[in-house]
Amino acid sequence: MTALRHLDEYATSAHYSGSGHVRRDAERRSVTVDATFSLRSEVRLVDDVFDPATPDLAGVYLPAGRCVAIVDATVDRLHGRALRAYFAAHGIPLTTMVCRALEEDKVLGTVCRMAAFLGGDGCDLARGEPVLVVGGGVLTDTAGLACSLLNRRTPYVMIGTSVVSAVDAGPSPRTCVNGTLMKNALGAYHPPVLTLVDRALFRTLAPEHLRHGVAEIVKMAAVDDEALFTLLQRHGRALLDTRFATTGDDPELAGIADEVLFRSLHAYLRHEGANMFETRQDRPHAYGHTWSPKFEPVAGLLHGHAVAVEMAFTATLATLVGWLDVDGRDALLAVCRDLGLAVHHPVIEDLELMRAAQETVRRKRGGSALWAVAPRGGLGRCDYLAEVEHRLLAEAVGRHRALCGGFPGGGRGVGMYLRDARWT
Repeated sequence: MTALRHLDEYATSAHYSGSGHVRRDAERRSVTVDATFSLRSEVRLVDDVFDPATPDLAGVYLPAGRCVAIVDATVDRLHGRALRAYFAAHGIPLTTMVCRALEEDKVLGTVCRMAAFLGGDGCDLARGEPVLVVGGGVLTDTAGLACSLLNRRTPYVMIGTSVVSAVDAGPSPRTCVNGTLMKNALGAYHPPVLTLVDRALFRTLAPEHLRHGVAEIVKMAAVDDEALFTLLQRHGRALLDTRFATTGDDPELAGIADEVLFRSLHAYLRHEGANMFETRQDRPHAYGHTWSPKFEPVAGLLHGHAVAVEMAFTATLATLVGWLDVDGRDALLAVCRDLGLAVHHPVIEDLELMRAAQETVRRKRGGSALWAVAPRGGLGRCDYLAEVEHRLLAEAVGRHRALCGGFPGGGRGVGMYLRDARWT
């Protein structure tokens, strides 16, 4: 066996490392390589990230000698002046590509334009030079994928300007674009080396984008952190009303906002970080993401509302298999409804679509089983349904429709659609 050299003097990047061993058989007919790849990805809560007195960005880009950034067009309109003033104050040259980042832009063409800007046709970025990505979930996914392709692995720093990009899409290793009627169908595993979360940036979020992002926090609370769920029960509405304590002057609520964000991130990363490349399917953070990737684009839902519909439906399913009592199910639905999230949509009554979703996700998860995440033994804990056979699926859909039929509006959410669409 021969160890492959990986001396620091030959490193292509300060952010990644790897090693390997080579074996040859005695007959000299086969050579086998066992290789490992390692990375470090940090998520950091910061205050006033674009204040020149805040050192986090300068600490990354002063040594690099410049900053090349991809910025969401809406974010640039709202925060671009502060971003440019920050780098000017530190004497760091800044080059930006401003991109529209709507769901319809989550396609390979967008990724190719970003890669052209970053690569030889634009900034000629060095392999180890970290890109700065500033925006919401769509920009996170597309720009992250562009970085994964450029030089086969270019590091990037993420500033999540939405709740989704701050607590879920931003620190996630899954960079992706959508396929035909299947969300996030194409992608690569490539997490940012650093994610900076500044809730002050939530102050400018539209209410519907703030709301649907909170669904990802509800997700982690429901399957991993009962204390976080209790915080959402007590303070979730106030956090929405104050854009995570960025309006008004309530130091206690500000502390609660930081605690909610930190607990959500910790719950997410303690599972994601130990399974960065999805080599196992014991993934609590996949709650709400078994059927929704198929029905979300069909119904035209904002991502968080689609996740909330599946979470609520799966809670009903969990009561049928004896994993969750009715009180737990009702508590989850009550939190979602209090936050204005959808808990039902008629699209889930299309059983053929739901079965097709199962088949697609089963293949995606290795083909051996469905591994649908569901609460078990109370909120804050979960298990994995290996299969949901058709009769159980149909019964759960019927039970959930009947349950939500008693709610005003049949369980719909506030501002739940990507565009103006009718509740049908």
